[in-house]
Amino acid sequence: MAKPRLKLHGFNNLTKALSFNLYDICYAMSPEERDAYIQYIDEAYNAERLTQILSDVSDIIGANILNIARQDYDPQGASVTVLIAEEPVSPEQAAGNESPGPLPETVLAHLDKSHITVHTYPEIHPHDGICTFRADIDVATCGVISPLKALNYLIHSFESDIVTVDYRVRGFTRDVRGRKHFIDHKMTSIQNYLSRDTRTAYEMIDVNVYQDNLFHTKMRLKHFDLDNYLFATSADALPTAERRKIERRLKKETQELFYGRNL
Repeated sequence: MAKPRLKLHGFNNLTKALSFNLYDICYAMSPEERDAYIQYIDEAYNAERLTQILSDVSDIIGANILNIARQDYDPQGASVTVLIAEEPVSPEQAAGNESPGPLPETVLAHLDKSHITVHTYPEIHPHDGICTFRADIDVATCGVISPLKALNYLIHSFESDIVTVDYRVRGFTRDVRGRKHFIDHKMTSIQNYLSRDTRTAYEMIDVNVYQDNLFHTKMRLKHFDLDNYLFATSADALPTAERRKIERRLKKETQELFYGRNL
């Protein structure tokens, strides 16, 4: 039986913010392969796909897109701002707000009193062959809609090696008796909202500050398969010594991203 809804006085003023850092790690042996990796990332995570991801997130959390503004950057990257409302959009609001065409690399979405942002950061190391693709995502909502509903969809959309997730509920709302509520749902860990396959695939560490409604989870893929990290080559094609050296580099990179410090 569903729990009765909390009777509120006026608007729900709680702000629920979900933030991700997602990392995909790759090894490219030559400068040409590294350039090809950047091109691949630009195509695989261009604005068309990112815009679709944001649109899906908006549907999942129950928001409505009002408008999109955007900006390209040189040499790479872009920003796109999407205005979104929690309630259905009226014809007057929708007039002249048809979504424009997509642009590459970065998508930023703003909700009515809230926002969604996605920024991509492809990065290559000129000396040791390590390539890292980072996506920063923020989903902040104000009111009854919850960004936690988009948690599994976003993790699966980027298929990342390392994920760090922060969730925080800020502010307060009042019930009809005037009592302040600093959170309107039960929460012990971000892991509680992850699908079973995600919990099975990742090693996880929690750092939670319950009294401040602040939750942090770090995630690292358990299984290491070198072929999943090599760009334009296979592990079988490498000499044993070279393969072991690359494995050490990749595992060190993964460790440093997971713990957030140089090792």
